[in-house]
Amino acid sequence: MAIDTNVCYFKEDVGKNLYRKKTYYTLVIEQEVLANDKDEADKLFGECGIDHSQINHEITETKDGVETYMVDADYLESGDTEYYGKVVYDLSDPYAKEEGYVELDSSAEEIVKTPYTAGEGI
Repeated sequence: MAIDTNVCYFKEDVGKNLYRKKTYYTLVIEQEVLANDKDEADKLFGECGIDHSQINHEITETKDGVETYMVDADYLESGDTEYYGKVVYDLSDPYAKEEGYVELDSSAEEIVKTPYTAGEGI
């Protein structure tokens, strides 16, 4: 019975054994996005995961006769979406608003917008 493998073998290899081993790695991807609120951020994160076409044999080493048979990546879990800061005008520059100079301020309060303004009923 033929065996599906990427290892090349020749008559000089008669008597050698073919071995296969799976090794599991933990891959962590930490992404950032500018969004109006957490819901929008979660939506955008959900649309931008792993490009599975990039998970291929090129991420492994091929040497000393070791060939990669298969590479895969599966979703396991996600952490919570965390607020890190807000884009604000540069407070150290009095002309920041006119010149468009902005910075990220980690101490700025996260303001969550609601679909209703003050005084509107549900």
